[in-house]
Amino acid sequence: MLEAGKEAKKPRIGIFVCECGGNIGDVVDVKAVVDAVKSWENVIVAKYHKYLCSKPAQEMIAEAIKKENLDRVVVASCTPRMHLATFQSVLERAGLNPYMLEFVNIREQDSWVHGPKPNPEATRKAISLIRGGYERSLELEPLNVISEKGSREILIVGGGIAGITAALQLGYLGYKVHLVERRPSIGGNMAKLTKVFPTLDCAQCILTPRMAEVGRNPNVNLFTYAEVQDVSGRPGNYIVRVFMKPRGVDVEKCRSCGVCAKVCPVTVPDEFNEGLSQRKAAYIEFPQAVPSAYAIDFNACIKCGKCEQLCPAKAINLNDTGKVVELNVGAIILATGYKLYDARKLENYGYGVYRDVITMMDLERLTSATGPTGGYVKRADGSDVRKIAIVLCAGSRDKNHIPYCSRICCMYALKQAFVLKKMLGIDVTIYYTDIRATGKGYEDLYWRDQEAGVVFIRGKVAEVWKNANGKLVVQAEDTLTGEVREDEYDMVALATPMIPPDGLKELAEKMKVSLGEDGFITEKHPKLDPVDSLVTGIFACGCALSPKDVRDTVSDALGAAARAALFLKSEYITTSPEKAFVIIDLCDGCGECIKICPVNAITMQEGKAKIDPFQCTGCGACIPICPREAIDFKNSTFRQIIATIRGVLTDKTLQEVRIIAFVDKNVGYTGMDFLGLDRANYPENIRIVAVPTTAILGRKHILTAFAYGADGVLVIEGSEEIDERFTKKRMIEMGKELAAYGIETMRLRYSYVPLPVYKKAAELFTMFTDRIKKFGPIAEEKRKTIREKLQI
Repeated sequence: MLEAGKEAKKPRIGIFVCECGGNIGDVVDVKAVVDAVKSWENVIVAKYHKYLCSKPAQEMIAEAIKKENLDRVVVASCTPRMHLATFQSVLERAGLNPYMLEFVNIREQDSWVHGPKPNPEATRKAISLIRGGYERSLELEPLNVISEKGSREILIVGGGIAGITAALQLGYLGYKVHLVERRPSIGGNMAKLTKVFPTLDCAQCILTPRMAEVGRNPNVNLFTYAEVQDVSGRPGNYIVRVFMKPRGVDVEKCRSCGVCAKVCPVTVPDEFNEGLSQRKAAYIEFPQAVPSAYAIDFNACIKCGKCEQLCPAKAINLNDTGKVVELNVGAIILATGYKLYDARKLENYGYGVYRDVITMMDLERLTSATGPTGGYVKRADGSDVRKIAIVLCAGSRDKNHIPYCSRICCMYALKQAFVLKKMLGIDVTIYYTDIRATGKGYEDLYWRDQEAGVVFIRGKVAEVWKNANGKLVVQAEDTLTGEVREDEYDMVALATPMIPPDGLKELAEKMKVSLGEDGFITEKHPKLDPVDSLVTGIFACGCALSPKDVRDTVSDALGAAARAALFLKSEYITTSPEKAFVIIDLCDGCGECIKICPVNAITMQEGKAKIDPFQCTGCGACIPICPREAIDFKNSTFRQIIATIRGVLTDKTLQEVRIIAFVDKNVGYTGMDFLGLDRANYPENIRIVAVPTTAILGRKHILTAFAYGADGVLVIEGSEEIDERFTKKRMIEMGKELAAYGIETMRLRYSYVPLPVYKKAAELFTMFTDRIKKFGPIAEEKRKTIREKLQI
């Protein structure tokens, strides 16, 4: 309340527009934009800069805040996913609360989707978007982060080279680390390799000392043959249930004597050797396994009891049913690795039909001294291999199988070719589409292969079959000569692509982590936050993000460890103030909000609802359900959202059709950014309004959009949980309510657009615009009726 006789202090606004080199300036007339916005009421400063994120430009903004006593700032540039924190820090350095910043996206949502040439409509849209930010800035309030004591322990899921590296780094820094690996030993896929490119170092010599270090490090708690069962809680205080699968062997007691394997009567294919040899039901994965302990394969075990009777350490328990361990961790690192595409799907290459058509991982095991043949590459009939073909892009860069490049196949093929030719004397031919040798020393290995006599044929292999002589025939067109070739080989190795491992999708769902269209984890930003997931406190590294070689995987792991350590640098965990809150004076304690909260963040205290900001995930589902309108959302209040809508519709003409697209800030907004990165064109009349999630939207939000000038409203949600639990049902009900105001229900459209299918949004924008143009603008009388009923 203002004291009698005192006037409200007038806001002092600074608007700063970025040209982003030419990313914005080549399409949008930035000078015209600044000329337009400087005339708006209470705008004290309006400037533009070629690179607003540069140090000189940041200093310009900070100086303007101090000199002109600005109390709020509007920045119009790229996506807030890239530079929101950058400009918030500028405000802090200038003595202004960081939440007094309004960030407007005129690159991904304007110039990149309406370019690449100068576009007057893009300029007009930029002014409109900035007007939305300007109006919202008038409703901004200073906010402060909230802190509580959290756990400084860290969970790492996956015990390959990425998980091992991250665990050791964090252990050395003094953090308690829980490393969960679903196999009986850590080591991952790298444990199967013979050598690494481009140096041809022994893979085991690099990996196994670090495996041993993990076993010795007092700060690393190792859970092998275990899987994450459930994840709950919040950043800084995650509760993780880990299921220790029945191993049948007490790791602490086992001496690795091998008696159990010797007496076991059951043999099964050995997964570690890609099924090329047999192992017992009582087994150790490989000689350097960590922990150095055997395991019982209960899927194969007949429970004869011989191993249990003869074990000298009494370490075997055939009645083991497993157990659940509960952990309280502050951060999580996902280092889940990869698996290889199933070569059986490549029917034209004969895998699974001809025993001498193998995968490159099979070849790794055949060339390994600890492999099924002791390092000798032999055919299935036991004869020596004298001539081998390596087929690159076997299933990758192929729209019928895996559309992306698997990135490492060229280099591990070059590595294997050199080993086969120089060390084993086998003639090697590589069939390739392009040789991609982009790392340090990689091109040198390519030249070394050529000098060694490895034959390179540029062409896609069409088919592999066996002729009457028992030889494998590879048919391919040499694209350099135009010749269709049919060459005989003793063995053919397929370089199949890396794909996400089994169980990653289910694990991501448990942690609410988004996956991309390729099935790998989506990073927060590919350049600036390459190891952060879209969920605070959860990080990812290595092949959990995309196909990577060992060097990049280790770099990722070091980065993820650093990010997790930084996140937990203090014993106090902070959370964003951008959460739902209760307006105490309006709350009557009805309890409707408690019923709908998906994370039990709301309790009743002294007859009033109370929201725990750490427990609250910020979905906003409680807001539209409150009959007293007693719940709102900090930094996305009803007034702030409506101000944005009012702003982006201010310049709309009576004959013009304009559409408001409500998009959730996390997954959906990331998809909108990806459309910009793709330069995917869609109609200029779309105005995106970001909301925490679409569960926050109620009847008043939708109706107010129509009242202020929208002719169509799109609602886009990227989270499956929000879609299923809240928005889908609410939007169906809301569509029916529009008829009471004489508005066609088809003017409201809801769509669930998860990240893997983000491109669908561009088509949706175009189709919905065409529909609304057929309807035409809503009559002013109908808008007036809505305004009267809503009293706006």
